[in-house]
Amino acid sequence: MQPLEKIISRYMRRVTCYLVAIILAIIVYIQITNEHRHAYESATRTFYQIEQVLKQNQEELKEIQKNYTETCLRNAEAIAYMIEKEPSMLGSISKLKKIAELMEVDEIHIFDKTGRIYAGTHPQYYDFTFDSGDQMRFFKPMLEDKSLKLVQDITPNTAEAKMMQYSALWSKNEEFIVQIGMEPVNVMKASAKNELSFLFSLFRVNLEAGYYAVDSESGEIVGCTDLTWVGRNLSELGLTLDSLPDYEAGHHAVINGVKSYCIFKKIDNNYIGRVIPFHELYQRIPWITFMLAAGLIVIALILSHAVTRYMNRYVVDGIHNINDKLHRITQGNLDELINIHSSMEFSELSSYINTMKNSLLDNNTKMSYVLSKTNMYIGVYEYNIHMKRVRFTEYVPKILSLDPEETMRLSSDYKIFKEFIDKLRENPVSNDTGVYQLHDQYVKLEEINDNNGIFGVVIDVTDAIKERKEIEAERDIDLLTGLYNRRGLEMRLTSLFMAPDQLGHSALIMIDADNLKVINDTYGHEAGDIYLKKISELITSIQTRNSVAARLGGDEFVLFWYQYDTEQELTDTINELEVCQDNSLTPLNDKVSVPLRFSFGYCLTGKNVDYHVLLKEADKRMYQQKRARKTALPIA
Repeated sequence: MQPLEKIISRYMRRVTCYLVAIILAIIVYIQITNEHRHAYESATRTFYQIEQVLKQNQEELKEIQKNYTETCLRNAEAIAYMIEKEPSMLGSISKLKKIAELMEVDEIHIFDKTGRIYAGTHPQYYDFTFDSGDQMRFFKPMLEDKSLKLVQDITPNTAEAKMMQYSALWSKNEEFIVQIGMEPVNVMKASAKNELSFLFSLFRVNLEAGYYAVDSESGEIVGCTDLTWVGRNLSELGLTLDSLPDYEAGHHAVINGVKSYCIFKKIDNNYIGRVIPFHELYQRIPWITFMLAAGLIVIALILSHAVTRYMNRYVVDGIHNINDKLHRITQGNLDELINIHSSMEFSELSSYINTMKNSLLDNNTKMSYVLSKTNMYIGVYEYNIHMKRVRFTEYVPKILSLDPEETMRLSSDYKIFKEFIDKLRENPVSNDTGVYQLHDQYVKLEEINDNNGIFGVVIDVTDAIKERKEIEAERDIDLLTGLYNRRGLEMRLTSLFMAPDQLGHSALIMIDADNLKVINDTYGHEAGDIYLKKISELITSIQTRNSVAARLGGDEFVLFWYQYDTEQELTDTINELEVCQDNSLTPLNDKVSVPLRFSFGYCLTGKNVDYHVLLKEADKRMYQQKRARKTALPIA
């Protein structure tokens, strides 16, 4: 009769081999399925983001085009008005160029009643007529209807084929036509953001994956992460248009001779696809399978050896003894020693467990050493409900600004430490997941909950957060006055008008500095900057409930006053602004002081929740007041 040890050993090996093979097969299948699922989820998220960005970019492009159109027409009206007031400008190219620079336009052309250019900033265009090309012919109907005010879409100009936007209107005395041209830089930039190849570069998380955009009618590749494929046909990849709908849930295919996993989705008139080669999609599976197989085999061998060698009461008793001691260790008694010498194996096991326990005790020092080699302050802590004490690396007290006494108190009891962490979470930093403010520091906190235990990481991100806030301030703040710039104003007003019911009685006020050109021409642009800064200080010095102040550029300012209890209280504050119009004086230098003067127009919000409409109305009223107040600048 064979020894029981050999029977059990052989049986255990056979069963173990079967189990290992079955487990590995299941694991490989699960891994393949998971890779497909991850690839599909990643592609779906990216497709959704691309779709949203396309919609957002289209809306932004429409808004920019609309603003450009309005600006073109407004500038043409202003220039026509100035030329009517001073007709001698028509004979001076330099004066017209100064007006163009002041109004921030690129070209000014003056047409006579027959439609011929006879004056302007570009003499090379003189004698061009409305019949000098398709671009010029757009404005020819103005010769028949003098009430027309035309703004042309962005188009190449006649002489240089340069992309421009032109507007034209008759002077009020109907003696000449003013046409101005502006180079639509922002519109062109916004249009470039809609290119699919550009969008793909924004959303590439896995660099090994390729993205394709295919025209749903012609099969032409109109966008790709590999630009060499743009303009080629889908068939060159090994696919057909008819097969693309089958790839929405993911499908295997041979792409350009490489076995790949493909997901395609139709967005507008294009199919957007994500293609991952097999060697990239499944590259982790062999290594993971190998490691799992090795682990399972090791476990099987240990199990088989333990079952065949220690099937007696001494072994069982030894195991119980070890289990009791390990239980006490897991409850936090790390001073417990395991000394089982009933056999050489138990003696070795005891030694290994004690070594492992000592290694755990030294883990803080080792972890601190490793993290000290990075360029960031990173701390690690760990505790569970069976261990009263909290273990953490040396950087944790430094990052959390703990003195030695507080460090000792927090590490002595995980409940106290948990209360400290919960209190830290009461001060989250907006728009930064997992980042919290601690005094004048910013701390990133992440925790993993595993079997009633907590493993946490704290990182000092103060420098990064402060740098980002400085960048945001530089982006949204006007450098000269310290007020919001146009972008900052748009973002602030958009945020406020998302909750119009909370604005109370409010008003939008457009302000324009009077006589800025005279200041610049007489005393220089530095004096003009001082003049603008003093006006910004004056209009923001008025005591208000809540306000937003911005400089749109040049001599234009915007005020938004809100959350007033009554309309009368709001109009009283506006009256204070009116008092400031002509009752202030500012020194431009040690010898010269001039009156601070400005014109303004305002619009009460009422039930109108579109601030763009309110800004236009306030701007219109401001210009009405400016024309009524038009005076020369007194020099002190």
